[in-house]
Amino acid sequence: MGEELITRIFLMILITFLVVAFIMPFIKKLAFHIGALDIPRSEEGHRHIHKKTTPKLGGLAMFIGFLFSYMIFGEQSSMMNSILIGSFLIVLTGIIDDIHSIKASVKFAGQLAAACVVTFYGGIVLQDVSAFGFYIDFGVLAYPITVLFIVACINCMNLIDGLDGLAGGISAIYYLTIGIIAVIMGNMGLDVTMTFIMFGATLGFLVHNFHPATVFAGDSGSMFMGFMVSVIALLGFKNVTLTSFIIPLLILAIPILDTLFAIVRRRLKGESFATPDKSHIHHQFLNMNLSYRTSVLIIYGIQILFAIASIVYVLKNRELGYILYTVLVIIVMLLVLKTDVVFNHKDFEKKFKLPKK
Repeated sequence: MGEELITRIFLMILITFLVVAFIMPFIKKLAFHIGALDIPRSEEGHRHIHKKTTPKLGGLAMFIGFLFSYMIFGEQSSMMNSILIGSFLIVLTGIIDDIHSIKASVKFAGQLAAACVVTFYGGIVLQDVSAFGFYIDFGVLAYPITVLFIVACINCMNLIDGLDGLAGGISAIYYLTIGIIAVIMGNMGLDVTMTFIMFGATLGFLVHNFHPATVFAGDSGSMFMGFMVSVIALLGFKNVTLTSFIIPLLILAIPILDTLFAIVRRRLKGESFATPDKSHIHHQFLNMNLSYRTSVLIIYGIQILFAIASIVYVLKNRELGYILYTVLVIIVMLLVLKTDVVFNHKDFEKKFKLPKK
């Protein structure tokens, strides 16, 4: 890796980090001025766990930092224009929701619009997948599958955003892992530029968001991070940054599994998928009387292990990668069995009249 490339990557991260970290105090004041605030609530099911009113426009600061660095390091193209338009739609939808909660259907419409712009105008399409010895060509289903993938990533990050520093940290780990793999493989395309810019943006956000947080990402931030995660994954596959499209998904194992668990959990309860609750993975650690920071750091640790397994699989030894993935999946399954992340054990025992342990 040449000195010029190292300098470019360092500057992308540093400049974006400084911009986001510097403008955040002004964004906080703006949030208070326009009412984009998270006010503590005591109702059952409210997802955020905090005791003071907190501004929710962290996503706007990240978006501004992203735009600023793109103007310095990016190159104009119809593909990049579609990403900028999609990002704007996502952040705008999130800001509106941060100010005044909107219906899930309206939020979904904003997500769908952003995904369609990237897919149909930008031409960023998941045409086929080759991974672990399997090959699938999606054919005419490529466009709807791509839109669905983008919307799914947006909602994965939106759902995992429940503790100080959690969504930002998971995103940062993802961006850094993708960046490391791409650079070692000798790629410096659009996806890698955006990866390091977003890594700097999330680090700048975490300065203010790690516990005790003085600002939240809000829907504007969690949806923006999810949107960029999906776009970078699609671009990485398109430009052969990674050996397979599945690797980015494995790096995001925790938010993806948490979303799947939430879907199953709420279906078992007969509730809508959009119904908030306090049974996510991060809540399970809190229920074990672990502190905010400890809970977040444990999830960071699991996420880093998935990232390391992905790096090993792509760059070093596929067989060893398989082993590491298997061990991590076993750990996650043990977590499922030991907690109420999928179903409430007490309710299950009562329903089937099982003997208490």
